[in-house]
Amino acid sequence: MAATLLRQSTLRTAARSSAPARALASTTFTRGKATLPDLSYDYGALEPAISGQIMELHHSKHHNTYVTSYNTQIEKLQEAQHKGDIQAQIAIQPLINFHGGGHTNHTLFWENLAPKSQGGGEPPSGSLQQAIDLHYGSLDNLKSQFNAALAGIQGSGWAWLVQDVQTGAIQIKTYANQDPVVGQFRPILGIDAWEHAYYLQYQNRKAEYFSAIWDVVNWKAAEKRFK
Repeated sequence: MAATLLRQSTLRTAARSSAPARALASTTFTRGKATLPDLSYDYGALEPAISGQIMELHHSKHHNTYVTSYNTQIEKLQEAQHKGDIQAQIAIQPLINFHGGGHTNHTLFWENLAPKSQGGGEPPSGSLQQAIDLHYGSLDNLKSQFNAALAGIQGSGWAWLVQDVQTGAIQIKTYANQDPVVGQFRPILGIDAWEHAYYLQYQNRKAEYFSAIWDVVNWKAAEKRFK
């Protein structure tokens, strides 16, 4: 009886581990498998803010690794479930969170960016602009606090503008490694602070990357997520 209850609990936890990726990046899942999303712009379209070389490596190599690794871990989880191997199921869950989170975060990140010809860098409007003015006073103040949050990340991680689904309020939150935005928060806008996002171009001058990326932020995509 105890073993049965433990197995049921493990399965529920595993399902929660993979749920963020399914929920937030559903357009890049085909028949249960994660797939690398196409970009709506060329790799070089975000220059000079982000080089074409970085974009190509970031999308086709780094993101693709999260996709393939997530699919591999899901297959291992299914095999462990079939065998009733509870220890294996528990061990796999952090890997599902990491690679599934990496896929989810990057899928949202690409949508957060746009070349200037497609509106990149244009300020937000409507209800999102009003929320920014209410909570931060101005867009410039938001950018300043966002960049400070990015600079404060120890090691690798992300900074997100999120919306509390219970109160509707927005705030800036940081997440370690590839942890996705889940629970009571909805992701509105995210910036990748991993070295692979900037190092080939900016080396150790990551503050320059944090400043430059705002020139290609796609606020239209953020507005669609804000409710």
